[in-house]
Order: sequence, then structure tokens, then C-alpha cells
Amino acid sequence: MSFRLRFKKRYVLLALVLGYLLFANSCMTMRTSSRETVKFFKEKQVDYIDQNLTVQDRNIHYIQTGNQDAPTLVFIHGSPGSWDAYKNYLTDPLLNQKFRIIAPDRPGFGKSDFRNSISLRSQALILNQLLKHLDNGKPFTLIGHSYGGPLIVQMALEQPELCKNLVILAGALDPEAEKPEKWRKPLTWIPLKYLVPGALKPSNDELWMLKQDLKQLKSELHKLRPRTLIIHGKEDKLVPFQNVPFMEAQFSGVDSLKVISIEGENHFIPWNQEKLVKQSLLDWIAPNK
Repeated sequence: MSFRLRFKKRYVLLALVLGYLLFANSCMTMRTSSRETVKFFKEKQVDYIDQNLTVQDRNIHYIQTGNQDAPTLVFIHGSPGSWDAYKNYLTDPLLNQKFRIIAPDRPGFGKSDFRNSISLRSQALILNQLLKHLDNGKPFTLIGHSYGGPLIVQMALEQPELCKNLVILAGALDPEAEKPEKWRKPLTWIPLKYLVPGALKPSNDELWMLKQDLKQLKSELHKLRPRTLIIHGKEDKLVPFQNVPFMEAQFSGVDSLKVISIEGENHFIPWNQEKLVKQSLLDWIAPNK
């Protein structure tokens, strides 16, 4: 009887472990299904392109809306996230009239090789190749929130001829402001990494690498050239406001630099300050198409 009891306990434990692994790989994906995507754009009465491309042997997914012959806004999400972080921008009537709008799932997120994380520079090289494929001969403006901030800077440094404007929303650029929690490191190891649910796995991996990525990026920041707009909340607890004076000091070579500091605002500017961000895009980009 004792042998049977021990066998049953082991069977139950194995079932629980397998159940959790299934749960971890299927929950918190932060992905919008194709059916939900169709429904959303149908309700908004906005035409869109839902596309996957192979770039450097990786599958990259993106959504595209707007005027196909106009200058392009490229929205890069934070960590974790996916294209739908910018769904209200993709369907904005005025933005759609004046711009082509592209929102990719970053490598490792959404439908872009989900859960397979890579470094900041590797992502920049892949996304630049995506933009080259989608080039319509008009200027690109890169908009990045949080992790997307340093990513669009890396993209601009790798291919300076590719973009004309940068818009950094609560961007994490200062390596000294990054204090990676020590608990993240063990969760990058096998087999523990497989216990991290959904999109939190690639997020944990890239956030653990971010401080070192930013140290390497810092030495190149004086080479940055595109016109740059920074929008940052003064009460941002996730990406401290100290990133703003750091960027002001390091972006010595940009063609033009503007900072919008928002009193009392936290990290979630794209949603809390949607109206301000949209108007800022129009004011910053439209006169300089």
C-alpha cells in the first residue's frame, strides 16, 4: 500500500509540473488572436495589413494601417508587449490620413518567434531589415516606449540613413538607472526559464541583459543624428526621470532635441497621455516631412 501511495504522489506531482509547464507556455502571451484583430479593425472601420516576414531566419509579425504613400510612423512596444499596445494609434483617423503606420511585434513577443529573446542590438538589426523591406521612399519616424526607447536609438545608430525622427516615450537609456533585480538571473537558466509564464520569459531575459546593452550603447550615443523628441513623466517609478538629463547630455549630435516633461505622470505615457502624444507627433513631424 505504501508503494502505491508513493507512486500516486509522484504521478500527481508529475501531472502538476506538466500542467504548470503547459500553463506557463499558454498564458500571459499578450497576443491578440487573428479573430480578435479582425473584429477590432472591423469595428473601427479601418483597413489594415496583418503580415509575417522572415528576416534573418526569424519570423517577424507586424500590423500596418494608414496612407501607404505617406511618411511612416513605426511604433515599437516595451517589455513585455506586442503591436496592440498601439492599437488606438493605428486606428486614429488623422494619423491614418497623414501617415503610414507600422507596429511590429518585437522579436520574442506576440507572433514574432514568441518567447525567443535576443539582445538589443540583434533586435535593432532585424527590425531595420524589416523597415528596408517596407521602405516606400518616404521618411521613417521611430516611436519607442520603455525598452522600445533604447531600441529605436540602437536602430538609428545602426542605420542612420533609415530614419529622420525619433520619439522616445519613457525610454530607458541611462545604464546607471537600470538596477536589474538579482532574482532575474536564475530565471534565465535552463530549466527554470521554462517556468516563467508567457511573454514574461523573453521580457525577463532581455531586461536582465539591458544594463550591459546600455553600457555598450552609451559610447555610441554622441553619433546619434535624427531629430529627437523625448516625452517622460516626472513620477515614473519604472524608468526614472534621471534618464532625461542623461539623454540631453549624451545626444550631443542630434539635429534637433526637444523634451516634454509631464508633472505627476508615471511610466504609461502612450495610454495615459494618448492625446498629448498624438498631437506631439503631428507638431514634431508634420512640418518636417
